[in-house]
Amino acid sequence: MPRILAIDYGNKRCGIAVTDPLQIIATPLDMVRSHLLIDFLKAYFLKENVECVVLGFPTDTLNRDTDSTANVKAFAKHFVKTFPEMRLIFEDEKFTSKMALQSMIAAGTTKAFRKEKGNIDKVSATIILQSYLERKSNGFG
Repeated sequence: MPRILAIDYGNKRCGIAVTDPLQIIATPLDMVRSHLLIDFLKAYFLKENVECVVLGFPTDTLNRDTDSTANVKAFAKHFVKTFPEMRLIFEDEKFTSKMALQSMIAAGTTKAFRKEKGNIDKVSATIILQSYLERKSNGFG
């Protein structure tokens, strides 16, 4: 069974998470600089079978666009042009950075590890992917 990949897109860096081949568990994969993301995905898609990509979509608490929304939309447009055969799914990313930080604290990670922003990005992508997997298992994916 192919994997599902998730992206927490940011202007400078992106967190990447992926499922296991059975699409049960979401795990952090990597942090990639935004300007290198398309090249990273090209290489990853060559070596791994990926069913779809879940992209975190930023909105505020009233579901309005945020300062980051335009950049995510621009990336999504570029992604679709580059990978027309790959299904792209948007997933709400509200509060994922806060949840990522809280889960890292609960897991007992060091303060130095948590301060490294790339780690929060990877965990955020994992939370986005897990959210999608839960929706999918409930028939909404």
